[in-house]
Amino acid sequence: VFGYGSLIFKPPPYTVARTVGYIRGFVRRFAQSSIDHRGTHARPGRVVTLVEAKHWRAAEEAARAAGHAVEEEELGEDIVWGVCWTIDPSHAADVRAYLDHREINGYTPQQVSVYGRAAPDAEQDSVLMRDVLVYVGLPDNEAFVGPAPSQTHLAARIFSCAGPSGRNDEYVLRLARATRALAPQVTDRHLFDLEERLLA
Repeated sequence: VFGYGSLIFKPPPYTVARTVGYIRGFVRRFAQSSIDHRGTHARPGRVVTLVEAKHWRAAEEAARAAGHAVEEEELGEDIVWGVCWTIDPSHAADVRAYLDHREINGYTPQQVSVYGRAAPDAEQDSVLMRDVLVYVGLPDNEAFVGPAPSQTHLAARIFSCAGPSGRNDEYVLRLARATRALAPQVTDRHLFDLEERLLA
């Protein structure tokens, strides 16, 4: 299973291996409302989801066309770094049930390929794993909130929210630290800009 949010630092049970890599064609965005982990029904928090890069740009354009003031973000590379957790096959069904429950608030399972360097001396990236399970909050799910008016607005929202799993800002800061630790070369502008604003 590919983790790009809390699964990076809070792995599922029965893992037997960890592989750092990235997926292509997506951006990581805090565009999913959270009423079950980092917010409440009265004050939903924001958690990350994967969005196809082309769909994110279209969502920004649609929001502006509808009269919403939305800052245009530089997408950068359409890759998202994370961790592949290999699950003990004898517990695969149990872990799938655990993840289906954990990701119940609007996430849909999909299959992706994960890329990276197969060896430290490899000259180029290659496919490390195929048909990897990942949970994605598709734009048509009820918890998807789309682009925020600005990073400042989003940071303020995150700072003001908390839920059963803890404060929303703690989740963002922990994810930023974990992402930087697993891939120091990563430039995730959206995530690291939010981190900077929350620490200001």
